[in-house]
Amino acid sequence: MPIRLSAKSLFLPLCLVASGALAFSLADLSNQDASSGLKAALEKGSVAAVAKLGVENGFLNNDKVKIQLPGILEQARPLLKMTGRGQHLDDLVVSMNRAAEAAVPMAKPLLLKAVKSMSVTDAKNILTGGDTSVTQFFREKTSDQLSVTFLPVVKKVTDRSGLSAQYNGVMGQISKLGLGQQQATVESYVTQRTLDGLYTMIGEEEKAIRQDPIGSGSKIIGKVFGALR
Repeated sequence: MPIRLSAKSLFLPLCLVASGALAFSLADLSNQDASSGLKAALEKGSVAAVAKLGVENGFLNNDKVKIQLPGILEQARPLLKMTGRGQHLDDLVVSMNRAAEAAVPMAKPLLLKAVKSMSVTDAKNILTGGDTSVTQFFREKTSDQLSVTFLPVVKKVTDRSGLSAQYNGVMGQISKLGLGQQQATVESYVTQRTLDGLYTMIGEEEKAIRQDPIGSGSKIIGKVFGALR
């Protein structure tokens, strides 16, 4: 069903709490413009995030999303290096990020499906919710499904690379040293970090659109998000 955004029900209440210039800009937006602009922004941000992450080194070379060792492993690194396991840990980090890079392209159809399902309430929350409202929308709509989708892809890569055996072996060593218990399976840990990285990058794309809507290259995105500036 097409999204119906009523100027009176959605934008005019916002005008009551907005500045005069901002209020007129929002009120001037048509239902179709609001819907089209929001959907275009959602699609642009999600597709760009997937494209940046779903390639070799998309995670590994991006400090904002790089998957690091679980905290307890990082804490135990000095001791493990003394036992000759330092390279093992470095290889583990690379393998985890490779698994994330392989999984994240699977997110694209689910993210686009979420865009198509956007409701009037979703639209209102995105327009008025601040710099991370798009990210929050995607997290609420897709995190459960993406977790299920990512998990087997991650497991396939980790099993092929020997990551599961590496992770379990190191965590077993830590337990013997009395430093703690195994936190989670490697595939569940990497899956969660992959989700976190994806939403982080969607957030970066959203901020860029809000800061420079005209620079997005889309007239409708510029019109809608420009009205919020």
